Amino acid sequence: MWGKWIDCRVRPGARGVFADGQRRWSAISDQPGLIGQTGGWAPDSDRALLLALWADEPAYLRFLRDRHEPVAEAAAQQGSWTAIEVAAGPVVLTVPGAAASLPDALARATVLRAADCRLRPGRTGHFLDVQRRVWSPGMAAADGMLAGTVTRLAADRYLVTTLWTSPETHRAYTTRHFPDLLARADVPADVRELTGHLVPLDPTWLVRGEPEAG
Repeated sequence: MWGKWIDCRVRPGARGVFADGQRRWSAISDQPGLIGQTGGWAPDSDRALLLALWADEPAYLRFLRDRHEPVAEAAAQQGSWTAIEVAAGPVVLTVPGAAASLPDALARATVLRAADCRLRPGRTGHFLDVQRRVWSPGMAAADGMLAGTVTRLAADRYLVTTLWTSPETHRAYTTRHFPDLLARADVPADVRELTGHLVPLDPTWLVRGEPEAG
């Protein structure tokens, strides 16, 4: 599986233009290999954050080659943002939850939690081990956690994303589960910089991929 993280800084007053354009990305719903794309506005900001999941890197590269430019042109968002960062890489771990599948989780989620982690030298192995042993089962036990992914965006950069049914279920997780998991994970030993986002998802930005035949 292949993940893509998009961070757009939208011009003041241009949110409507950007959002209208984002809805036009529904045109790629028939693109082979697309699992889905979702996103929304970071709270109290003009920052749009998006997560896309693809079956594999070749499917994503075919999309870039064959479809990306004409769809981006039709979306007409280029003048609405001042800066954009796009990072992509392999999904190295999937986190189970209440959803039957990642497409189901993308369709049902109303909130995305993302932790953009930049690691200390030599800590990748331990970081991933902690994701498997501590965070993955701990988050899976929380009510309302639908599914999650861990994506390698660079040699020392990993994006941890989880999809939630509601802000209330995520808030309950942070109270009931998170403190114990945080203590067990010893995050500062592995992570030199962490940027967290809790993004209310805009349902009109959801792009659902078509199920694979067979």
